[in-house]
Amino acid sequence: MTSAEDTDCSLTPVDFIQLQHYMDESSLRVKDVIKEFHSGGRLAQHSVRECVDEAGFCLFLKTYLEVEDFPADFCRRLFRYFQQVDQDGSMKCSSSKGGGVYLRDVSCYFSVLEDRQPREKLEFTFKLYDKDGNGLLDSSEVDRIITQMMRAADYLGWDVTELRPVLKEMMTAIDMDCSGTVTLEEWLKGGMNNVPLLVLLGLKMRERDGQHIWRMKHFNKPTYCSVCENMLLGLGKQGLCCNCCKYTVHSQCANKNPDPCARTFVKSKDEIHVAAHDWIRAESSSSKCQVCHKKIKTLAGKRCVWCKEMRHDECLLAGLSTCDCGPLRDHILPPWGIYSVSKEEDTTLLNVTSDGHVLRISPVANTHPLLVFVNPKSGGNQGERVLRKFQYMLNPRQIYNLSNGGPAPGLHFFRSLHEFRILVCGGDGTVGWLLDAMDKAGLQGHPPVGVLPLGTGNDMARCLRWGGGYEGSDLKEILRHIETSEVIHLDRWKIQVILNDPQDSGDPVPYEIINNYFSIGVDASIAHRFHSMREKHPQRFSSRMKNKLWYLEFATSETISASCKKLKDCISVECCGKALDLSRVSLAGIAVLNIPSMHGGSNLWGETKKCDVVPDAAHSEVITDPELLKTIPQVMSDKRLEVVGLEGVIEMGQIYTGLKHAGHRLAQASQITIRTVKALPMQIDGEPWMQPPCTIHITHMNQAKMLMGPPAKASGFFHLK
Repeated sequence: MTSAEDTDCSLTPVDFIQLQHYMDESSLRVKDVIKEFHSGGRLAQHSVRECVDEAGFCLFLKTYLEVEDFPADFCRRLFRYFQQVDQDGSMKCSSSKGGGVYLRDVSCYFSVLEDRQPREKLEFTFKLYDKDGNGLLDSSEVDRIITQMMRAADYLGWDVTELRPVLKEMMTAIDMDCSGTVTLEEWLKGGMNNVPLLVLLGLKMRERDGQHIWRMKHFNKPTYCSVCENMLLGLGKQGLCCNCCKYTVHSQCANKNPDPCARTFVKSKDEIHVAAHDWIRAESSSSKCQVCHKKIKTLAGKRCVWCKEMRHDECLLAGLSTCDCGPLRDHILPPWGIYSVSKEEDTTLLNVTSDGHVLRISPVANTHPLLVFVNPKSGGNQGERVLRKFQYMLNPRQIYNLSNGGPAPGLHFFRSLHEFRILVCGGDGTVGWLLDAMDKAGLQGHPPVGVLPLGTGNDMARCLRWGGGYEGSDLKEILRHIETSEVIHLDRWKIQVILNDPQDSGDPVPYEIINNYFSIGVDASIAHRFHSMREKHPQRFSSRMKNKLWYLEFATSETISASCKKLKDCISVECCGKALDLSRVSLAGIAVLNIPSMHGGSNLWGETKKCDVVPDAAHSEVITDPELLKTIPQVMSDKRLEVVGLEGVIEMGQIYTGLKHAGHRLAQASQITIRTVKALPMQIDGEPWMQPPCTIHITHMNQAKMLMGPPAKASGFFHLK
């Protein structure tokens, strides 16, 4: 009797999310893995006439996703899914347990979901199905490609009933001679001019100014197409919406010459500082015209991309022609502040943008443009959402996706400005990455940096009062806080690790600079176990709750094993040449702190009561006196580090939960040397590694300007004044 598991070929949304998580963690491309199954490849024995059985399919997944223990039941469901005979888009299941799946179909499906350029994906899929290498595809082969693209679209939540005819129309259009075959040139030309297909293939950047950056979107309220003016209907994601201007269309209307997106720069020097509106057709059923103050009917008005002012079509010329960029004018770098120069005028390759322009900035008076860097991989999908929101609120030219070349392109573009701010959206590692890049960029000014925390931890953001994690609040409010924020200086420290035996081979030291903290012993041991397990089995760390449970398990095992017990016997610490007495208390860990937050909010130094009289010794280069240390506050800009001792996991837990206010204050110093005689776990800013015996020197490097957020608002009756 056939089981339900064997007959059910569908995949749940949870399956798709899990599959995407595996793909995000893998460093391989499907085009590289499929070569191993071809003749002469390492896995060729598992492929028979381009077909693999269930065992070969599971081996393909394990190789491609770089996961040794890929769940067998998940592999079986995926295998049944690809066994479906699906030439017309219907969901039909093959009841036979025999047979296999075509690697071409599997590879085509996964290639659509990979993070690559659309042209590269189109070329790969063509060559994948052009098995005889004659540069032609027949109609049946094209249909198979469409089938896999439809499956990928279904996985991404698209309304595929609308997408299929769009793709069919494209295939008909590109076969110009009606021969029933398609050449590679026809395939690329048709694909690169089909907007819905480009969105499906992951086009995320402009190829020319005025081009929309589309994404498929589900609309929760009645929405109308700006081209045909009919309502967007259907389940799932019903239409395309531009990230930058919110222009909305049906998928099939995107190819019908819609209005262009707003300009992002001016093409003539005569237009510099000419502040003009950029009007875009907008959904305006609940808005009032800023000129006549009457309600605007659906699709009867336009919105300025920069100041967000709404006007009737007939009122566009009646109002002021000058745009002031609205409430966000201090942050926006408007198009009239960016101008194009010829490549003959500027031959520096670094000045050429991703869409081929050579652009320069002309400062706009009395503004502080915000240069935004977003790590899309931080905080799950938070990074992608934040990126889209900023592309709409500001000029896309001032928003940079860190997965596309890192911070260097944005810093280089803003290099000539003296008055601007930077906002980095990501975790502590992203903040450190940006600060390192700023050291190397040679900026004329020293812009202050604000932090929008994504993901978990975020110790730096907590200390700067930007919170422990972005929870979807209004970004306009955050920008208002940035505009009025205080600039402070953050100490940054250079760390040098010298092996006792140069022949020892340990893990590489993750960073050369300390921004947050450095630690040795018990907390680093837990972090190292957590990090090693996550590297080996990323699928087990797919949620914040799972991460916390794993951390609890490693902390429990560390309590039992006590791997860092009697740390004082294998380590010595010198502060400005003065040996530190580690015998006062039994220690299992030592932390060197630059900021008052560690492990997602724990203050190991603790609060310090204010003293009426500050002793002269408090200004010394090094302080080790226990009584004097009780009076010393922790300051991020005093060019001194705090050294704290930890007794073990239990004490760490007490500090984290608030049952104990701090660890053991050992010293405050401007220079620290640590010597070890055995391999010990260590970590810098949350990145752990196992370090062989060595000598560590920590010295002051420089200070970075940071933006301090507003004080937390008191809430509740008892906080009212």
